[in-house]
Amino acid sequence: MTLQEFKNTFDQAQPPQDLSIFLQSLWFDGVGNWKQAHDLVDNRGGQEAAHIHAYLHRVEGDFGNARYWYNRAGQPYCEASLEQEWEQLFHKFNT
Repeated sequence: MTLQEFKNTFDQAQPPQDLSIFLQSLWFDGVGNWKQAHDLVDNRGGQEAAHIHAYLHRVEGDFGNARYWYNRAGQPYCEASLEQEWEQLFHKFNT
């Protein structure tokens, strides 16, 4: 799925069925449902979930918590715009 095809699903009530949990989280963030996006990765282990978790705390404006989660993800703190990071995460998890 291309980035544009993914964004074209934002008018649907739910994310497409075949998306990974990580892309589902990005989908919910993309449609403005931060809480649902966060809930999907909040209690998941692994660096992948931690990376999205970090991004979501940046969106929230909780930069200290975001730094914690970037560390857990083994990633440097992201200085890109939120939109750029969201797109980078999409490409990372759209494999």
